[in-house]
Amino acid sequence: MARLPRHPEAFAEHVRAILARMKPELHIELTGPTELIVEGRRLDLENLHRLVTTDEDRGVEIVEQYLDHLFDDETFSVGNMPWEMAATRIMPRIQPTSIFEHLSEELVAHVPFVNDTVIVFVIDLPNMTVSVTTEQMLRWGKTAEDLEEVARRNLDEYAPALEFKSLESDEGGKAILLSIQDGYDASRLLLSSLFRTLAPEFGGDFMVATPSRDMFLAIPANEPGFINEVSGKVEEDFNRLPYPITDRLFYVCRDGIAGTSRKAA
Repeated sequence: MARLPRHPEAFAEHVRAILARMKPELHIELTGPTELIVEGRRLDLENLHRLVTTDEDRGVEIVEQYLDHLFDDETFSVGNMPWEMAATRIMPRIQPTSIFEHLSEELVAHVPFVNDTVIVFVIDLPNMTVSVTTEQMLRWGKTAEDLEEVARRNLDEYAPALEFKSLESDEGGKAILLSIQDGYDASRLLLSSLFRTLAPEFGGDFMVATPSRDMFLAIPANEPGFINEVSGKVEEDFNRLPYPITDRLFYVCRDGIAGTSRKAA
């Protein structure tokens, strides 16, 4: 099967053509090198482009599956889902504040977080997730803080028996990896039990790297050399992987989570 072009604008044009073939009834406009407007809704193609570059031989298949899920009847109807049905499906996602360079901040239900990130909320469906809008939140009579409370509780209950894998570097530095690949690895930073679960492994406070949605790595907070070593790899992963979040580390202590500078002291 032919590969999709790497250049963002050519890639966007091919995605537009694929979507027009799959859904000829939709009105589709190519409005920028990484975006389409579909039935008045903006579709950012940057993450899809990154996803395809990780498996270029399956590029067309990946795009078709992505678009099929994005524009199926279930997704279109989720906007009218009642609170009683949505409440058990709402999950948190950590996103960089840079998403608001392309999306209107007023339209996305979210709460601020540290390290230039925000917590957004998604409705978890069998085949995909759909972001909760401010309009939905207001229609439900809820606040962003209400959504955060529900989302964190659902996260705690989503997969309670997590398996954290312990790793050691050649220099002896200890790290703990979580890699379930369910779309919520980085979100586990928000677990209510995170500190009491991992603090004994590090003898107290620790740091967590979430360069992308599907990456969670915890390391000691008191080993500057090892932190600098890990920070370099985190920066590479942030620039390389789909669904990037941040190249900074999160400092986790008994009192909560704080942001850090981009380079360890």
